[in-house]
Amino acid sequence: MSESNIDHGFIDLFSGAGGFSSGFRLAGFKELLVIERNLSAIKTYNLNLPDAICINDDIRNIHSLEIERKCYQKPTVVLASPPCEPFTSANTKRKPTTWERFFEDPQGDLIFHAIRIIKDLNPEFFVIENVVPIIDGEGREIILEAFADSKFPTIYFNVIRAEKHGSPSSRKRVFISNINLDLEKKKIVTVGQVLSGLQDPSYPNDLPNHFLTPIPDKIQKRIHQIKPGNAAVYFEGASSEKLNWIRLDKNKLSPTVMGKSRFIHFDQDRALTIREHGRLMTFPDYYEFTGTVEEMYNQVGEAVPPLISYLIAKKIKEKISES
Repeated sequence: MSESNIDHGFIDLFSGAGGFSSGFRLAGFKELLVIERNLSAIKTYNLNLPDAICINDDIRNIHSLEIERKCYQKPTVVLASPPCEPFTSANTKRKPTTWERFFEDPQGDLIFHAIRIIKDLNPEFFVIENVVPIIDGEGREIILEAFADSKFPTIYFNVIRAEKHGSPSSRKRVFISNINLDLEKKKIVTVGQVLSGLQDPSYPNDLPNHFLTPIPDKIQKRIHQIKPGNAAVYFEGASSEKLNWIRLDKNKLSPTVMGKSRFIHFDQDRALTIREHGRLMTFPDYYEFTGTVEEMYNQVGEAVPPLISYLIAKKIKEKISES
C-alpha cells in the first residue's frame, strides 16, 4: 500500500527494474515516465509499475523536449541511477584515472546526459545515485562543473550507508541532490531476520521468483566446506580483492548485493533464490522480476534499495510541506 497520494510526479532516467521508482511510489509520488535501455528490466518495471510511460532506449538518444511532450505534468522530482561500471572498484577493467572514467569509458558520459535532462526540465528536486568512487579525485569538481549553469544554488553529495537505515545488506552509495538527505536511522537488520522462515524453494510455493537456481559444479563439490563469511570465489577488483559465492552469516548483515553477486544460504547448501536476493535489497515479496535467471539476479543487484528510495522520498515530501 502506498501513502495517500500527493499531486507530485517523478521521472526515472535509468529506471532498471524499478527499485528507485518503487520507493517513491510507496511514499505517494506518481511515476510519470521512465527511460531504460535494458528490455528485460523495463518489462519488470512495467509489470510492477504499469502506469508509467516507458521508453526503452539509450538516454543519449532522448531529447528533453520528447520527455516534456510525453509527460502530462511537469515532474516534481527527477531520479537517475546511471551505470556505475566506469567508477566501481569491482570493475577489473576500470580506467586508471578519474578523468578517463568520465570521458573515455564508453558509459562514463551517461551521468552528463542525466544532468543535461535535469537542467532542461528544472524540477524542484533531483537525486542521482551512484557508487562513492564517482566523486573520488576530480569527480566531485567534474560533476559540479556540469551543474554550473543550472538553477540549483547548491549541490549536495550525500553518502548513505543503507545498513544504517534498515537494510539487511551493506551498501554505501552517494546520492547527489539539490537537498541534504539526512535520513532516519534504524536498527541493524540481520540476514536471519529477513530470510528465516521462508518457504523451502525446493517445493512449489506462492512467492514470486522463489525457486532453486543452479550452482556451478566446481562450487557445488565443496559447498558444504564453506563457512559463514567465507567465499568460494576470490578475484582482484580494481583496487582490492573481491569475493563471490559467499556463505551468509544469519547473525550479520549481508555483503553488498551487486548484479553479479551470488550467495550461499546460511544453513543450506544452495544458492539464495532471486526472491531472497530481493529481500536483502528490501524489495517487497509481491515485486516480481522477469527475464532469464541471470537477468533477474542482475535486476535485483543493480537496483536502488526501495527502502532507501522511500526514505529519500519522505525527506522530499517534508521539503515540499515546508514550502
